[in-house]
Amino acid sequence: MKIEPTKLQGVLVLTPRRFGDHRGFFSESYSRKAFAEAGLHYEFVQDNHSLSMTPGTVRGLHFQAPPRAQDKLVRCGRGALFDVAVDIRKGSPTYGQWVGYELSFENGRQLLVPAGFAHGFVTLQPETEIIYKCSDTYAPETEGAVVWNDPDIGIDWPFAGEAVLSEKDAAAPRLKDIDSPFTFEGSFA
Repeated sequence: MKIEPTKLQGVLVLTPRRFGDHRGFFSESYSRKAFAEAGLHYEFVQDNHSLSMTPGTVRGLHFQAPPRAQDKLVRCGRGALFDVAVDIRKGSPTYGQWVGYELSFENGRQLLVPAGFAHGFVTLQPETEIIYKCSDTYAPETEGAVVWNDPDIGIDWPFAGEAVLSEKDAAAPRLKDIDSPFTFEGSFA
């Protein structure tokens, strides 16, 4: 598995190897052993699968607060999406900064989004399926969000036209208007 760091410490792009022939391919999309060998120690307890019918469907930017915070490993099962992580850890040198990557069925990439980051995506193709592992189960009493088009964050979403949004996502607050439940505890040494 190819593991690439991003400018946001802890957010990683992972590309599993694919073994193909005339029938198609085989890929090991997750292996606890491979993660441990790479120094990644996550305990995933839930898999989620969503389908977005229309390109331009935006979901996010979501997070769950401690003690139910979630680490996520996101991949695309069909179609293509632009996946984003935003650092919302108070005191972080990269607070409010974002990274985004195209994840598609074709490229097989995955994005590892640790707790402390808001997560969202926009679909780039019709009938796009998103599959992701979570380190905790869904806990609606702890969920939070930041509006997808917050001008202070300035995500360069790769689509034109109107976003297809849920009412909840459209009404999400800006980052400056939330009291983030996350605090930066690492170092950039």
